[in-house]
Amino acid sequence: MSVARFLPHLLAYLLRGRFSLPRGHLPPAGHVVPEGFAGLGVAAAEDPAVDDWLIETLECARLRNVRLDFSYGDTAGATARLLDRLLARGFRVVLHLLQPAEAARAMPEAAANEAWRAFLGQVLDRYGARVAMIEVCSTVNRRRWAGYSIDGFLAAWEIAWGETRARGLTLAGPSITDFEPPWTVGVLALLRERGLLPDIHTDNLFAERSTEPERYDHKVFGHFLAPLAKVNLIKKARLLRRIAGDFGVPRLFSPAAFWTLPRIERSLPDSEQKQADYLARYMVLCAASGALEGAWWGPLICHREGLVDDAVTAYPVLERITHYRSVTGALADFRVRPAFAALRTFNQLIPGATYEGRLNSGQGLEVHAFRNAAQLIHVVWTINAGAAALSDIYAADDWAAAACVDRDGEALAERPTLATEAPIYLCWPASRSVSINAAAATLPGVRLHRHLPGKQPYFFRERGLRGIVLAGGEAEATRLFAALSPAELQQPGRQGSLRHARNAIWTLTDPTDGKRLLVLKQPVRMPLHKRLLDRNKPSKALRSWSGTHELLRRGLGAAPPVAWIEQENDPGRKENIYACEYVSADFSARELMAAYATGAEEYQGVAAADAYAALSRFLRTMHGSGIFFRDLSGGNILIRRGNAGELQFSLIDTGRIRVYPRGLTAGRRMADMVRVGNKLDRVGRERLMEHYLGQPMNWLQRLQFRLYDWKVGAKRRFGRKAVKRLFRAR
Repeated sequence: MSVARFLPHLLAYLLRGRFSLPRGHLPPAGHVVPEGFAGLGVAAAEDPAVDDWLIETLECARLRNVRLDFSYGDTAGATARLLDRLLARGFRVVLHLLQPAEAARAMPEAAANEAWRAFLGQVLDRYGARVAMIEVCSTVNRRRWAGYSIDGFLAAWEIAWGETRARGLTLAGPSITDFEPPWTVGVLALLRERGLLPDIHTDNLFAERSTEPERYDHKVFGHFLAPLAKVNLIKKARLLRRIAGDFGVPRLFSPAAFWTLPRIERSLPDSEQKQADYLARYMVLCAASGALEGAWWGPLICHREGLVDDAVTAYPVLERITHYRSVTGALADFRVRPAFAALRTFNQLIPGATYEGRLNSGQGLEVHAFRNAAQLIHVVWTINAGAAALSDIYAADDWAAAACVDRDGEALAERPTLATEAPIYLCWPASRSVSINAAAATLPGVRLHRHLPGKQPYFFRERGLRGIVLAGGEAEATRLFAALSPAELQQPGRQGSLRHARNAIWTLTDPTDGKRLLVLKQPVRMPLHKRLLDRNKPSKALRSWSGTHELLRRGLGAAPPVAWIEQENDPGRKENIYACEYVSADFSARELMAAYATGAEEYQGVAAADAYAALSRFLRTMHGSGIFFRDLSGGNILIRRGNAGELQFSLIDTGRIRVYPRGLTAGRRMADMVRVGNKLDRVGRERLMEHYLGQPMNWLQRLQFRLYDWKVGAKRRFGRKAVKRLFRAR
């Protein structure tokens, strides 16, 4: 389609100021979330046993709302078989009728028109009175997927409108995909001119391109203007509802949206857990918007975006948002993902409830309240690796009275202490009134990788101390917090330390597990100027904790964190401890580089070419994920050989890390690379950088190495340690 035909309507709508929606990013309170708010897309397989599994799985989860794509040739095949089964079991079905792309491209030719009319008549006579609504057309703003020109779409729509009206059926459409208001205005304007408006406007309201569902969409006005425009998911839904209402269609429905795992994996490798986090948060925000009759997930079963993985990794011939044609995997390979449990939990708790509003005001923390006849429900989470102490949000008596349910619907035997990226549902009797500290916010400087296997975060604030401990249970966490508190630890002297300079670093047997060795780090000296300059920064222990978590959540190797504990209001800034697990290594990158700098082509069985290639891949991944290490000396890169001989990297001394939302600039990348390559000779640097860059260094990059060499030499000759050596010599 061409948007040129929309321009007069767009200009008129723009001049009327209807695209402006001040405070539209904030959810309104007081509306009831529709009972059928949550649903998902289903498809048939050739194997009838998949029908049985699908229906049983949905019924066990109490998910009764489904969307089924139905196209030419489906009336006598597996899709019709599944549809008959769903209707017989009482499912509420949105029947999505669509033309194959080749037929859509042929519209409005007479033969294509008549084939479409005949198909509609056959299907509507058979199923129209038995389904909840008829949805027509698909992703009309993606011609290369759906196949429609504007004239072709209008012809297809007019035929479908006439056939559904003749039978008194509810018509939904036209299935614009993503948030593209020019298309919404243009299409609805053309339909209104022709008297062909739908009963329900459908838009596949994705939030995937923003990564997290709460973020302002940078694709609308760019990264710089995104915080000013404030176009978040809630504003998108409210604006689409306004546009549809202005053109005479007050009902808005999002029949399909999802996060594909590959899209998530561009930033975070823990894609299945993040998919579940995002789904739960997306559903709550859509419900809070008050603009949607429903927000349904896309495919139930498929590898890339499904809530159930069918192990078929091949890219689909046609995008599933356009046509979820069939399930191709074998039943024996099905694996239910965490996101299915997240949708089930939302569906069992929120639809039918009255939305009472977002209770906090700051960014980074979300607290949303719903109330139904049985209970008051708060849904609480943070964004982007933040963490908030629940004791800062709730009064002690309210917190003690809450029943806690996790994202996946499990009642929590141990009361959580932190709100994290994974939402939790807090439930009280419906008669209870619960207020929160509206100024509550995330803990400053704290970053948390929520999905570390086998570990839960426990926040402590007692006896003037605060911190987080990762442990397998509350009892273990309590023991660790007590044993690792600065007042309880005796710093060893220089002889008993791994390092003893500005910081003391030493090992300690884990007080809860005699087989595990911990590494502890605590500041020894904090000069006056550092105390003044760092007074508004997180403590050294917290910076190490958060830097490590930022690495781990991106799938980068680092020593597993155990605890961060610090004294509150510490003017000396030395009473803080960072603890991590001891990581054994075969050698460090410093040892490797030093050996190669002498001309050796091998070190401990590792060829120089292999080492340069492996290290470069690791560092490219790190920099591409937005990590600027800032202290990337070879000694901070520990290396182990895996079972197959591959090199595995772990980073230590993570307290100087800075994190950016996108891959690093060339300047920041080089600032790290000159440090890691400092021990190499000229030839070694050239080889390392050619692997890293994919091409030889240019003169400017070579100059940066020279300048850093000069800086290191000057520091050795004139720095603090050099002055000390001079005085000792005298």
